Amino acid sequence: MAKTSTALDFKSATLYALRAVLHDQDTDTLVTALDARMREAGAFYENEPVVIDAQGLTESPDWEALAAALRRHHLHPIGVHASAELQAQAAQSGLAPLDISASPAATAGSGSRTSKPAQAARKTASTEKPVAAERDGATSAAATGETLVVRHPLRSGQRIYAKGTDLIVMGMVSQGAEVIADGNIHVYGPLRGKAMAGAHGRTDAMILTTQLDPELLAIAGVYRVIETRLPDSLQNRPAQVSLDGDTLRIRTLDESDGSL
Repeated sequence: MAKTSTALDFKSATLYALRAVLHDQDTDTLVTALDARMREAGAFYENEPVVIDAQGLTESPDWEALAAALRRHHLHPIGVHASAELQAQAAQSGLAPLDISASPAATAGSGSRTSKPAQAARKTASTEKPVAAERDGATSAAATGETLVVRHPLRSGQRIYAKGTDLIVMGMVSQGAEVIADGNIHVYGPLRGKAMAGAHGRTDAMILTTQLDPELLAIAGVYRVIETRLPDSLQNRPAQVSLDGDTLRIRTLDESDGSL
């Protein structure tokens, strides 16, 4: 009997997750918006757990259809934050009732170029030693303050994630490549792909590059898709990207000090 009891144990855990904030109860509208957001964000949020925040709704969407839509984008819905009535309805579709009232607030932006999708909650620092693992063209690292340094250019389709730390890339980030860090991102070369700093909610994170020409920039869930060429004062210039409230600020690092 004693041996059986040691086969399983329960311990407390701190979970970090994306928060998908619903502003409409129409399921088709929500799925269309989700599809558009995920096209913009690429693979930044793949395989993340998601809390569905329906606190602002008075009627339920189709919970099963919404959960299925999230899973199609490789997101994993784990529960619903909403009124007791809506949570009870969601529970019938296998979504647990959750209370995230103490979590950092995040709302979805409405701009066509700058928006704020579900923001990740803060997590405790990892105590693991740095580990780098390669799988399907993606690299991740778990660290305790040690910067992850990549000493080669990144080709289209490659994805680097510096978990719990900063990321330095010594070379070009090609169009179609993705660099993600929980801390800051430094690119010593052209940044032509997608870059996301402060991936789990760190609002003081920055993106710095010696040559700015990105597809997408994001800090702490606030992102901007670069659909047209940047102003000449910023295009292909050394630049710094930071977060000012809910707005991304881009400025050059040379004397001309162009900004956006």
